[in-house]
Amino acid sequence: MTQIDRDGAGFVVPAPLLAKAFGLTEDQVRSAMRDRSMTSQCEAGVDADIGRWRLTFRHSGRACRFTVDDAGTILSRSSFPVRSPSP
Repeated sequence: MTQIDRDGAGFVVPAPLLAKAFGLTEDQVRSAMRDRSMTSQCEAGVDADIGRWRLTFRHSGRACRFTVDDAGTILSRSSFPVRSPSP
């Protein structure tokens, strides 16, 4: 699959991956990240999942999740509807 870059303790997900997942342009992804209409969460695996990370992005009622290894190799990806947060 594709690679996500490791940045110290975190990860850098390329804009084209998020653009494809949400049906946006790369510029729209960058804008959504800046204005915080797209959010992200990074979770470290525990027990049997040590060495794996779950990166979840939310935008406009949709979520995209990447499971990656320590090197940032994408092991799986999924996309699903989510409720938008209350104001």
